[in-house]
Amino acid sequence: VQPLVESGGGSVQAGGSLRLSCAPAGYMYCMAWFREAPGKEREAVAAIYTGGSITFYTDSVKGRFTISVDNAKSSIALQMNSLRPDDTATYYCAAHPRWDCTGGVWDRRVQYSSWGRGTQVTVSS
Repeated sequence: VQPLVESGGGSVQAGGSLRLSCAPAGYMYCMAWFREAPGKEREAVAAIYTGGSITFYTDSVKGRFTISVDNAKSSIALQMNSLRPDDTATYYCAAHPRWDCTGGVWDRRVQYSSWGRGTQVTVSS
């Protein structure tokens, strides 16, 4: 798996939006976004199978975040709307080949073989 590179982080007020990107997006990969806030463990946010339409979300972001594949750019995106201060974290992209994200383990860090260096998202109240 090639090194992953995230982009699109920044600072925004509560209620605002940001769009994160991660490249490259391998074909037939499970790719995911995790986040890590200061003093907290890294947690899964969303995952997508790049060979189909399977997606997964953690409960706290359902209805606010959308993960998608941009085939033209060979990347994945995380559209984040209605951001809240507790969304503040470093967001990491992760990937694993030849896996459709199923099996009930999409949210486990050990499932992913490649990681990006992260991009900071700060939401102020």
